[in-house]
Amino acid sequence: MRAEMGMTALAGPGAGAVGETEATTGGLAAELHTKWLGRVDYRDAWQLQHDLVDERVAGRIPDQLLLLEHPAILTLGRHAEGSHVLATAAELAARGIEVIRVERGGEVTYHGPGQLVAYPIIDVHARGLLIKPLVRALEAAMVETCAAFGVEAARRDGHPGCWCDPDGREPRKIGALGLRVERGVTYHGIALNVAPDLEDFSLIDACGMPGVVSTSIASEAGWRDRGASIDEVAHAATAFARAFGRVLGANLTGALPSRAGLSAAGSES
Repeated sequence: MRAEMGMTALAGPGAGAVGETEATTGGLAAELHTKWLGRVDYRDAWQLQHDLVDERVAGRIPDQLLLLEHPAILTLGRHAEGSHVLATAAELAARGIEVIRVERGGEVTYHGPGQLVAYPIIDVHARGLLIKPLVRALEAAMVETCAAFGVEAARRDGHPGCWCDPDGREPRKIGALGLRVERGVTYHGIALNVAPDLEDFSLIDACGMPGVVSTSIASEAGWRDRGASIDEVAHAATAFARAFGRVLGANLTGALPSRAGLSAAGSES
């Protein structure tokens, strides 16, 4: 059984696919094992997600949270149209940006250096989760991560993800969210703009929404000229994992990046 949550619309699983409770925690599967992977090719991370879904379905591993960034790439969700990519094939080739279609819901999104990507591999049955509470937990973790850098952000009704000034005249999108659920286990996830090249977002109608303004933690915090830094992405990864684990009520295990190297997932840096 499959469900998908796109960039602009939520579609939950079919009846009985997940538990009926609205709580964000369950009595089972309390562990959330975190993995900081650094920069990883999108296709390699995509395959890793599929492998981990199989392992989680079989009960051989606990829930996982993959933390990473990708080289520049455009991914097309199940509802993406060719018109959502504004650049020509020649322009994309000149910039070394591949376009691939994936099985998540939603439209087109951009991944690239300076952007934190988090893929939760979570058994929603074991946690007694509905999809909406999980989406809210991911959004809350993005908001908390922004706050850790002094940036105010919030969720926006009807538009999954993370936004700056969501109720203002010109909301700015700082984080995207797109999940898929297969056999009761989630994959795909979130992309939070830490310090990417925002010009790359001009290649697309972000999430199929013409005119959406994309922003980043770097831009909002006033250190845009420092450019993309995997160290800042790693710092954001630590903040995100701790926030997500706290909201989900999970026991973090594994290791997280810190400016002093790797630290235990449950400890403070």
